[in-house]
Amino acid sequence: MHLVQTMAYVGQTPWHGLGNQLSARQPIEVWAREAGMAWRIETTDVRYATGDGGLDSIRAFPDQKVLYRSDTKAPLSVVSNRFHVVQPRDVLEFYRDLTDAGGYELETAGVLKEGRKFWALAKTGQSTNLKGHDRVNGYLLLATSCVGTLATTAQFTSVRVVCNNTLAIALSDNAGCVKVGHRSQFNAQAVKRQLGIAVSAWDGFITRMKALAECKVKDDAVEAFFKRVLTYPTASTPTDGNTTVINERAVKAVHDLYAGKGKGADMASASGTAWGLVNSVTEFVDHHRRARSVDHRLDAAWFGQGAALKQKAWDEALQLVA
Repeated sequence: MHLVQTMAYVGQTPWHGLGNQLSARQPIEVWAREAGMAWRIETTDVRYATGDGGLDSIRAFPDQKVLYRSDTKAPLSVVSNRFHVVQPRDVLEFYRDLTDAGGYELETAGVLKEGRKFWALAKTGQSTNLKGHDRVNGYLLLATSCVGTLATTAQFTSVRVVCNNTLAIALSDNAGCVKVGHRSQFNAQAVKRQLGIAVSAWDGFITRMKALAECKVKDDAVEAFFKRVLTYPTASTPTDGNTTVINERAVKAVHDLYAGKGKGADMASASGTAWGLVNSVTEFVDHHRRARSVDHRLDAAWFGQGAALKQKAWDEALQLVA
């Protein structure tokens, strides 16, 4: 089963190869239609049958509600009555003033898991070149869900042009990310104010990227880096507690990417540097990591274990230049 139900994009086909292509600078209304986001999340009480038969046997359970799609009537989830819904159109409308007057440009938007998750991604207009013409562009991702596992998240993100690797701009002070839990009302303008929609997060990210690109890494440190990052937990036992195991297959695959097989691995910014270490992990997560399908990989790379792996690589790399 595909996770990506519908999607639209501008420019080159995305790395996962999915979606409807649009010409540049389409209005929000066109994005809503082509990205499959022109529907609403509706709510109704949870009801149950007591088994007596007849209409009198149907009773309501007021503490929870069912969320369903307005177009297909398909169910999405059962949530607490304190759950605040964010509509697909709200995600696109978040970008309206940013695209009209702020220099942003929507690049992808779509629906995952039959409507349970949806997102939009816009190019901010910010970019930088690391040494050797290694170009990195800035983006702003807004994603949410109909389940409690993913808060509504506005996240500055970068895309390395040579390989289409995505990396969240996560700074130590969380300046590049705002999360709004579903027990709170989503206020787009408040989120924008909190993000700053400013250059501060991007400037801080550039400073760190350049430091990583200047940081040469010795061969013995390379293997140690990958073994720290590419681990997975084992089931805990009464004797040893929670332990982790090195994913040796992943270590070998990522080491090969770092050593020259990766896209852009031979660029001056990446060859033998901490920036190269980070990008070998991000390329592995975005393009090579085992997944049931390309859209399962997308979901993991942005929201799941893949995103966590990329963050771990970034954090570990920054330790090398600390």
